[in-house]
Amino acid sequence: MNKNKYLRFVCGVAAVAGFCCGLSGLSGAHAQTYPVRPLRMIVPYPPGASVDFTARLMGQRLNDALKQAVVIDNRGGAGGVIAAELAARAAPDGYTLFFGTPASLCVSPAIQTKIPYDTLRDFAPIARLVVNSQILVALPSFPATNVAELVQAARAKPGGLSYASVGVGSPQHLGLELLKARAKIDLLHVPYKGGGLAMTDVMAGRVQVYMASIPGMLPFIKDGRLKVLGVAGTERSSVFPNVPTIAEAVPGYEFVGTWYGMLTQAKVAPEIIMRINGILVKALQADDTRQMLMTQGSEPRPSSAEEFGKFIRSDCPGWARAVKLAGIKPE
Repeated sequence: MNKNKYLRFVCGVAAVAGFCCGLSGLSGAHAQTYPVRPLRMIVPYPPGASVDFTARLMGQRLNDALKQAVVIDNRGGAGGVIAAELAARAAPDGYTLFFGTPASLCVSPAIQTKIPYDTLRDFAPIARLVVNSQILVALPSFPATNVAELVQAARAKPGGLSYASVGVGSPQHLGLELLKARAKIDLLHVPYKGGGLAMTDVMAGRVQVYMASIPGMLPFIKDGRLKVLGVAGTERSSVFPNVPTIAEAVPGYEFVGTWYGMLTQAKVAPEIIMRINGILVKALQADDTRQMLMTQGSEPRPSSAEEFGKFIRSDCPGWARAVKLAGIKPE
């Protein structure tokens, strides 16, 4: 090899090496300057719901820490599928966050055969945020005062008691169907198109029991218009520490309830995920944030990104089992 060819060869190798080094440092440099513009948080529910309250609170905490606006984009409908698909298809640059719930990440994939995203493939978990335990409620005049008495009443009158839900495949529907299967009782399912319609008939006594998340039921319980029969979950709720879990009366009842978590696209730089996780965990550990959430009936349960990923992988199969027990055939 002559001198000129050798020099060209060395320069070429150096150029390639420099280009590769530049690529390897790209994500790190991006993470250091991130964010340079507002972020968007896609929420799979309309404004005003307890999900929206928590999302906006977390958005404000991110705003404070990142010094960039976090714009809440409410995209309700289709069991969270509309919002989840929009989030999954966003550019993986760390500027689009997804406020995930079991409905969009676990339930909808279990009851729809043509889901436009894959929960485990398309999303990167950032942090679990809160758990909203589901509670079983009834009017104060309802004879049963706990789940054990409800089971006795249902066995004495098969099909004579009814329960409300906000629709087929909703967490409330699946939670009650799991109770029916584990306790071997027969309750009539009365689905409604929304919580408002369901609550109207519950308060009028046209249906006997209703399962819903704590935030929505708290005002009715505080003023004595409803009573709590039991809490769905693996442990008692800090909001109602004296109320037994359903599992205490019905062994094998493993329904956890709903949870909220933050996710982003699968290819977002790990450094960005770690940074957002740190902000969210710190916020959830702060007394003021915890108090605001617990006043709404939500229990802060922050986690690392890895822990949240493991939680999703273990929780989604449970929702799929509940769908099967409910006799819901994928469409």
